[in-house]
Amino acid sequence: MRFARPAGLLLSAVAVALWAYGMTTWQPLTEPLGPWSEHLPGNNAYWARDLRFMAIMAVPLGLVLAGRGQVRWSGPAVVLGGCWIAADVAIDRADLIGVGATVRLAVAGYAVLGVVAAVLLWWERGNQSAADRRVLTGAACVAGVLTLVAAGIESPTDREPELNQGALATGVLLVALAVGAALAAAPARTRARVGLAAGLTGAAVLGVGLVRVAAPGERLLPEAALGAALLTGVTLLSWDWPDGRPIWRHHALAALTALVGPLVFVVATGITMMMMLPIGAAFTSLAGNSPINAADSDLLLSLAGLLSGLGMAVLLARPRVEDRRQLR
Repeated sequence: MRFARPAGLLLSAVAVALWAYGMTTWQPLTEPLGPWSEHLPGNNAYWARDLRFMAIMAVPLGLVLAGRGQVRWSGPAVVLGGCWIAADVAIDRADLIGVGATVRLAVAGYAVLGVVAAVLLWWERGNQSAADRRVLTGAACVAGVLTLVAAGIESPTDREPELNQGALATGVLLVALAVGAALAAAPARTRARVGLAAGLTGAAVLGVGLVRVAAPGERLLPEAALGAALLTGVTLLSWDWPDGRPIWRHHALAALTALVGPLVFVVATGITMMMMLPIGAAFTSLAGNSPINAADSDLLLSLAGLLSGLGMAVLLARPRVEDRRQLR
């Protein structure tokens, strides 16, 4: 797929800008006013951190798309994402704010992304390989589940207009990555698949907006519907169509899995993190931010979304008919 490289690099570049803006504009809004116990933040107080981490995760996802799922691209992309998270924590401690800081961070991010992309392009020179369809489909699943997390994220007050802006922007970016990776995983870019990709993109973006419009606490059903539509669409785009049409019973099973799987994975992962792995509190401490009130929990929703997306990838990243028959 010729579109994969420019589309993946462009989406990674958009993610860098979103990350820089989130660090210098949204993150300061979540900082408490003082260290006193009555001012300690509550559940989801650091929503800007989760949106920023999801923007960081979008950078390697874009590189995976640009490299058409090949190991020589996906491996370094994952390493870059991990290093970027570590750098984010250090930058968060500096409490950067303002337009100038946004520009500096964006320029630094583009420099890093440009160097990594240039090295990968040089490394690939003369070694063109076929796209790895399973990796691309898995990347689409991860982006799809992260879309649900971004769309449904809340805050203790649920009144910040900036939260809606950030959730919408992050959700739209992840929708584009999910659909782009799924289309790149298709065995052929036919007119039917391109039309389906356009329709799925529009429906998923509308779904993100509808989730944000729903009142906090009433977003479960819209999120489930968005997940079912987006992930089922991913399978329709990326899986084989023998004789020119989908195997509908396979996609029906995928739709059922997409309806319940993401939320089950997110809840199970979140409970595990709250009870056994307080990684959110560790990131809060490393960033020099105030701890969450003892009555609440410091849950890293972005990590829960990433792990849940990988779980869905195990179930749905089976683009070839032979891959799905192995499940019988």
